[in-house]
Amino acid sequence: MIVNRFIFPNRDDLVKKRILVVGDVMLDRYWHGDVGRISPEAPVPVVHIRSEENRLGGAANVALNVKTLGGQVTLLTMVGQDDAARSLCKLMSSQGIDAVLGEDPNMETTVKLRVIGRKQQMLRIDFEREPDHEVLAVMTKRFEVLLANHDVVLFSDYGKGGLAHIPHMIELARQAGKPVLVDPKGSDWARYSGASVITPNRAELEQVVGSWTSELQLQEKAQAVRQQLNLQALLVTRSEEGMTLFEEGESNSVSAQTREVADVTGAGDTVIATMALMVACGMSMQDSMAWANRAGGLVVAKFGTASLTYEELHG
Repeated sequence: MIVNRFIFPNRDDLVKKRILVVGDVMLDRYWHGDVGRISPEAPVPVVHIRSEENRLGGAANVALNVKTLGGQVTLLTMVGQDDAARSLCKLMSSQGIDAVLGEDPNMETTVKLRVIGRKQQMLRIDFEREPDHEVLAVMTKRFEVLLANHDVVLFSDYGKGGLAHIPHMIELARQAGKPVLVDPKGSDWARYSGASVITPNRAELEQVVGSWTSELQLQEKAQAVRQQLNLQALLVTRSEEGMTLFEEGESNSVSAQTREVADVTGAGDTVIATMALMVACGMSMQDSMAWANRAGGLVVAKFGTASLTYEELHG
């Protein structure tokens, strides 16, 4: 399938669309340095840090992609009362992202610290602690208030505990007639029942339905889980094999766009953000997938957690 440039929404159309992103945010922290020797204490490289960089991660990166592609976005999420949360707020403010935050003093805002040497990731260190459910209940009330003013709801589940109430949120969104997109995590997909489309990668789908040995077997397994969860569509991102969209009675695939891959970190964020915007503009799931596939191919050429602009996707 070839992307039809003539049906790409113009900037004026995109800026009118509002996406409500709900999910787990994190601070992606990068320490860049030089590697010149092996430590005398252990057989590990010594990285001399030269610079530090903070980027938006998780659902915050999804929101950033919606914004840089030209849409309007509101991010509903949970953070702790710590330095990482303050850094996230500063970054989101600088990008013009409207963030509605629930704060839990007992929660540790998720941080992924990557140590980079010789343009390669040497080490990743994660800091996180799940929020308690009483604070999460407040998110559901805020969600109900925000819902009416948005065209599409996008759930970005990174399995950090921020989406404990997702079944009720999906029910509210569908009752309001809003398309619901979910980037899933883990093997409990029953909580995504009733969503418009979920976008697992190949490994995430295999974790739920088991392995497959042929395209026919993949179709049978994918359609079975789609029907079981009452989904309009299931979009499987398949790395070098492109993407496949499973809808009622049919499946359609697009080939991966061959590019030099610098980093796949956050590529799924760009894919689902693009998909949500195209759906908001009235595109079919199939056409939306084609643009999401193009977006994914472009963003993996960038280092680290990244986003795309309107010009990059349309150009």
